[in-house]
Amino acid sequence: AVISLFTCATAKAQQPSYIELLKQQPKWVDSVFKKLSTKHKIAQLLFVRAHTNLSKAYQDSVGKVIKRQKLGGVVFFQGGPVRQALLTKDYQSKSKVPLLVTSDGEWGLGMRLDSTISYPYQMALGAVQNKELLYKMGLEVAKDFKRIGMHMNLAPDVDVNNNAKNPVINFRSFGENKYNVAEKSAAYLLGMQDGGLLTSIKHFPGHGDTDVDSHYDLPQLKFTKERLDTLELYPFKELIKKGAAGVMIAHMNIPALDPTPN
Repeated sequence: AVISLFTCATAKAQQPSYIELLKQQPKWVDSVFKKLSTKHKIAQLLFVRAHTNLSKAYQDSVGKVIKRQKLGGVVFFQGGPVRQALLTKDYQSKSKVPLLVTSDGEWGLGMRLDSTISYPYQMALGAVQNKELLYKMGLEVAKDFKRIGMHMNLAPDVDVNNNAKNPVINFRSFGENKYNVAEKSAAYLLGMQDGGLLTSIKHFPGHGDTDVDSHYDLPQLKFTKERLDTLELYPFKELIKKGAAGVMIAHMNIPALDPTPN
C-alpha cells in the first residue's frame, strides 16, 4: 500500500501542469497546422453535436460531416459510456487531424451519460469548506473523461447565482457570493486541469442574474458595465488568471456591452 501511494504521488508530481505544457513549443501541433489549407484551419474551430442515444442514421450523419468538412471536434450529449467510447473511436478514424472530444460534465459524466458517476451539484460544492476535496473531485472527473476518450470538460459553471428565480443556472452555480464562486470553482478547475483535462468556464459574462432560460428565449442583462465588471465578471477574471483553458460565451443580450437590438 505504501509503495502504491508513493507511486501515485510520484506520477502526479511528474505530470506537467496545463500552464507548464503551454510554455513548451508545440512542435507537432505546429507542423500539422502549417500543412492545412485555410478552409481546413477554419473547420478546425468547429464542433458538431453527437449522441449515442439517437438512431444509427444520426450517428452516421455526424461521421459524414466530420469526414467531409474536416471538423475540429465533437460535443457529446446524451448516451452511454461504452457506446460513446466506441463511437469516438469510429469518429477519430474518419479524421486525419485528431478530433477534440468534449461534453458538459459539471457534476461529472453523469450529467450526460447513463451508468456513470454523478458527483454533487456545484451549489452543494459551494458549501464544502475543504477545497482539497473539490480539487480531488476534479482529478477524478478528469480520469473519468479521459477513460472514455474525451479531452475537455465544458465546466465548471462560474455564474454568480444572485437571482432566486433563475430557471437555468440555479443549483449549477457554486452560490450567490462571487468570492466563494471564484474560490471553489478554481479548486475544481485546477483538479481537472492537473488531471490532464481541458476546461471551459461558463457562461461568460455571467448568467446568474437572469429569470429566463437562454435555451428557449433571449435573456437580457440590463446592468451597467461597472456592475458587470465588479460582480458577474469577477470569477471569470480570477480563473483566467489561474490558467483556465477555455471560456464559453452565453447567448444573451447585454446592451451595456453591445447596443445592437436582440
